[in-house]
Amino acid sequence: MNALDIIQLIVSSSLIYAAPLILTALGGTFSERSGVVNIGLEGIMVMGAFMSAVFNIQFASAFGGWTPWMGLIAGGFIGILFSIIHAVATINLRADHIISGTVINLAAPAIGVFLTRAIFGAAQTGPLPESFGRTSIFLLDRIPIIGPIFFENTSGPAYFGIVLAVIAWFVLFKTRFGLRLRSVGEHPHAAETLGIKVYAMKYSGVLISGLLGGMGGAIQAQAISNEFGILTIAGQGFIAMAAMIFGKWNPLGVMGAAIFFGFAQSLARIGTYIPIIQDIPSIWLLVMPYLLTILVLVGVIGRAESPAKLGVTYIKSR
Repeated sequence: MNALDIIQLIVSSSLIYAAPLILTALGGTFSERSGVVNIGLEGIMVMGAFMSAVFNIQFASAFGGWTPWMGLIAGGFIGILFSIIHAVATINLRADHIISGTVINLAAPAIGVFLTRAIFGAAQTGPLPESFGRTSIFLLDRIPIIGPIFFENTSGPAYFGIVLAVIAWFVLFKTRFGLRLRSVGEHPHAAETLGIKVYAMKYSGVLISGLLGGMGGAIQAQAISNEFGILTIAGQGFIAMAAMIFGKWNPLGVMGAAIFFGFAQSLARIGTYIPIIQDIPSIWLLVMPYLLTILVLVGVIGRAESPAKLGVTYIKSR
């Protein structure tokens, strides 16, 4: 392989693995900007992956090549349902945010595997009829040098995530909704005095996180694993949270961090083609994303400035 082929392989593989992380990390950003910690993103991704896999198998004959995109919507829908549980527990019942998210993380894999056994008679679904695969972006792939690297044989969901990141940045920092969402994460009682419905904004943030987290799980199942099983989502939700912190709760920074972690995950698959690292034992490449997650959390979390009232229970003034 020449240098251009290696660069193209690195970029395309990094984007494929980054796609579910981008969407899930963006979801976490909306939730935490509203002041609600959502470590249940791992469990939400699991249910999104499960729902999309079931949808893919059941409706592939009806939707054909559009099945993965419809499965994306199905995954987002189940993600919203599970995020409602977290929202009710943390906002209305004033439960500890970490405990509520942990319950979702513990329950989701068990529910997913139980339902998979009930429907398919096994702990995993088997190969999906339709998957996202790789795609080339029309016209852009014809640009000299840049086209083959970034827009040829690449990931459609990754560019979907990149577009969503730009939209999320605009929504959070340039719209009235974004200003209100950020205000309830910084000082909810001050926001309340200005007539902002704090509970409604917090619900909005958590439900958006469920939508995007479920869609992230759907991409993981339909673009990377091509099935659903107990190991389909193996820590990606926590890696997405690390990307969110690394990106300092800014959608564009979060997107960049997710692509970085996607690159780290892709090394286990493409490392043998890269001369510099091809002699590194594969086990080190497999654990690299998790090591980087720990290093990022240790090195960045103390300096990252989170929303002021993140994780603090809000009690409406009387």
